[in-house]
Amino acid sequence: MNAETSAYGLWSLVIINSVVFVLFAYSFSKPRTGRDWRSFGAFSAFLVALFAEMYGFPLTIYFLSGWLQSRFPNVDWFSHDAGHLLEMMLGWKTNPHFGMFHILSYVLIGAGFVLIAAAWRVLFEAQQRRTLATTGAYSYVRHPQYIGFILVMLGFLVQWPTLLTLAMFPVLTFMYIKLAKREERDAIAEFGNAYETYAAEVPAFIPKLGRLFRRSSTGDYRHGR
Repeated sequence: MNAETSAYGLWSLVIINSVVFVLFAYSFSKPRTGRDWRSFGAFSAFLVALFAEMYGFPLTIYFLSGWLQSRFPNVDWFSHDAGHLLEMMLGWKTNPHFGMFHILSYVLIGAGFVLIAAAWRVLFEAQQRRTLATTGAYSYVRHPQYIGFILVMLGFLVQWPTLLTLAMFPVLTFMYIKLAKREERDAIAEFGNAYETYAAEVPAFIPKLGRLFRRSSTGDYRHGR
């Protein structure tokens, strides 16, 4: 049993990775309002739950070990590599750290953090001027920071799926959608027709394909988020 679980119980790595990624996300998102902190706190909880299973105790593997061992008897399910469930279940022989799902996860995580950072710069400048954020990422979608957080979570799910984070993902996504709708009501109350015109032209979460291949021409609307 000690040999099987030697890849886990590394709680120092749980703490280090959690702190690093939470601080990394904080440096990009800069939460200010109560709603910002709630969304950031939920995202942080997702990361802690992920790293707790990745390096601390493999709860998902433990619960599914009987089924996994019966279906995939040639896999040491308590090795660290086995936590990359998608690669293991598909029977890929390559190192999972260089597998398709792991590479895809890096792309999603990287794109998510880049989007969060890019959106924050535009948003901060707009808040300083008390104007509507419509340039950069905000010219494609109305809530790029929330999309960024969702991409990061999706990337980690692709890399290291767990029962807890799989359950948390739709809940957090729903929470971000609710927060976005609440912010839009506040923006309409503050900026009126300017925001309604902006919202009519720019989608909330899924960009229009045409906007991905040309510069935005949304105009000089006024928006606080």
